Amino acid sequence: MALKGKHSIAEINGVRCTIIENGIGKERRDFLTDLLSYNGLEVKSEQEKDKEGNPLEAFVIGVTDILFNPTIVVYQQKLFRKDGEVVTAAFWEQKKADTEIPYYQVSR
Repeated sequence: MALKGKHSIAEINGVRCTIIENGIGKERRDFLTDLLSYNGLEVKSEQEKDKEGNPLEAFVIGVTDILFNPTIVVYQQKLFRKDGEVVTAAFWEQKKADTEIPYYQVSR
């Protein structure tokens, strides 16, 4: 899921959290949980439910830091990977980054 500037807050497991992403699969949830936990954030997640209360295959993930905004933090280069490198937008979105092409020519 792409980074978006919108900052939303909701309750996850009874705790007010900044919503990082919703409607994501288990693999994406695990990736973000590992990344955000490594950077010292307390991560909460729960399975989404439909209107009748039946569990869906999607998850919502958030952090307990109400002021945290993933878009701002990624572009300010304040998140780090386990190998010590800075988290880029491509890494956040789990896309392969082509380091030979300058960032301003990626969409061409």
